[in-house]
Amino acid sequence: MVKHIVMWTLKDKADAPALKEAIEGMKGKVPSLVDVECGINYNPADAACDLVLISIHNSKEDLDAYQDDPVHGEVKKIVGAAVTSRHVADFEFQA
Repeated sequence: MVKHIVMWTLKDKADAPALKEAIEGMKGKVPSLVDVECGINYNPADAACDLVLISIHNSKEDLDAYQDDPVHGEVKKIVGAAVTSRHVADFEFQA
């Protein structure tokens, strides 16, 4: 299994709830997405990001399919327009 983690710094932190809703709205609509979780940061540290996504996929191939999925593409456009920076990590794990 694969976890895909993305963290963003937002242009306007007030956008976080709507972005969280859009991200979580992918659940059940993207076949290669086993689960998705999104959280709004409350840590005030300078190194902290504002929003984080954790998605779970059965394989690297499913993660690739997720990247190309049109539902995910629409969410990427919405989120991309609202961010100033993005950090990502992908790793395999055993469930």
